[in-house]
Amino acid sequence: MKKPPPIRFALCMKNTACEDLVIRKVYAVLLDERAEKDHYVRIIDESGEDYLYPASFFCMVRLPQTVERSLRRSLPLAV
Repeated sequence: MKKPPPIRFALCMKNTACEDLVIRKVYAVLLDERAEKDHYVRIIDESGEDYLYPASFFCMVRLPQTVERSLRRSLPLAV
């Protein structure tokens, strides 16, 4: 069985014309190499779904392991 790709986290710094993003909130980022080549990131937004957003809206962050575990538990089950 193939292991799912790791989930990273990003801090929203900008939300121009994006009602489903909250500035200064940490979001889960799903691996999408094709999107990243085009300077986009796949974010699980306020709707609970994953969508592509400009990478320039976010700053990737490293979190303490305990915080990361807690955030992962709050993600939708499909992730």
